[in-house]
Amino acid sequence: MEITQAPPREELVRRASGLIPLLREKATWMDENSRIHDDVLDALTDAGILKMRVPVRYGGYESDTRTVVDVLTEIGRGDGSVAWVVGVWMTASWEMGLFPDEAQDEIFANPDARICGILGPTAVAVPVDGGYIINGKWPFTSGVKHSTWSNNAALVQTDDGGFEVVTAVIPVKDLEFIEDWHVSGLRASGSVTTIAKDLFLPKERVLYMGPMMAGAPHQSKLNANAPIFKAPLLPTACAHVTAPALGLAMGAKDAFLERLPGRKITYTSYENQAEAPVTHLEVAEAITKIDEAGFHAHRAADMVDTKGPAGEPWTVEERARMRLDLGATCQRAKEAINILMDASGGSSVYSDVPIQRIQRDVQAINLAAIMHPSTTMELYGRIVCGLEPNTTYV
Repeated sequence: MEITQAPPREELVRRASGLIPLLREKATWMDENSRIHDDVLDALTDAGILKMRVPVRYGGYESDTRTVVDVLTEIGRGDGSVAWVVGVWMTASWEMGLFPDEAQDEIFANPDARICGILGPTAVAVPVDGGYIINGKWPFTSGVKHSTWSNNAALVQTDDGGFEVVTAVIPVKDLEFIEDWHVSGLRASGSVTTIAKDLFLPKERVLYMGPMMAGAPHQSKLNANAPIFKAPLLPTACAHVTAPALGLAMGAKDAFLERLPGRKITYTSYENQAEAPVTHLEVAEAITKIDEAGFHAHRAADMVDTKGPAGEPWTVEERARMRLDLGATCQRAKEAINILMDASGGSSVYSDVPIQRIQRDVQAINLAAIMHPSTTMELYGRIVCGLEPNTTYV
């Protein structure tokens, strides 16, 4: 066991900020090749970013949620796809802290283990002696080609003919890939479809998701008192994935202001776009929306960091508000980026101009089912109006 002194938030954020030049340098290559560049993977590893949600006994930092959000936001300023994948890895690493300790020993035996994951139960697990046989496929498996393990959801039939959802940890080498990630946004995430065929998984690598959703006591004895592992699954995951959208919006502001000096507004008398009142209004409105996105992202993180360690129960409305904060962050980030894109002129459609990629990436994030603004707002609104949630993912 390796016990590591976790760096403070300021240091981890500084390290993440230091990666921005490399992320921007490799962004076009990653977008064109649908994968994260090896130099970026090495830099993330060297900076300790991937240890932030790993248990301390395996050399991890067990960083709090606000630190995770701030770090992922800086990575998102550099590249949205990388922030998305790192957010997935952090969430899946955190989930592993809920598994039986013997499963964690196996998974974290490799100190550089990267774990991806899928919440949608699009496979079936059949109980057998000592474990389960799993068959099925999972689309949108972000970061799987750079991962060692994949933590995927599946259905297990119950005695009454119904189903329960489990999450199963599978070695990536045992999965097949379908090269179907031909998309407009988050291209570098490499979110291909994966397939499991008659895979046997020992019972310690399969966990029922219901208790994880509820925040009930988990299977790890050694992590039982660790503050970060006391929150429910969905609020934790929602807080993590607010950050890539916020980071993209901040990156769009950087990209717009970097191109602004000396640009004129074609077919007008403005030889300098920075002097045009319309530009002042657009920039101010975009920054206001970025600030609003930051409010929602940080409120979600602070909620997890407050209620989780205290062991306080979560109301259904509080859980739904986490989904609302996630959707609102995505929506405000997208609105800010659209304003800046519209103000960037016709030359911004060229592939070597960053803001067009940023807009594509934030569009893809807003379309993700768990994050879709309209869906998250409907969920929160129906609960405030006295109705039951229309999903178990709350």
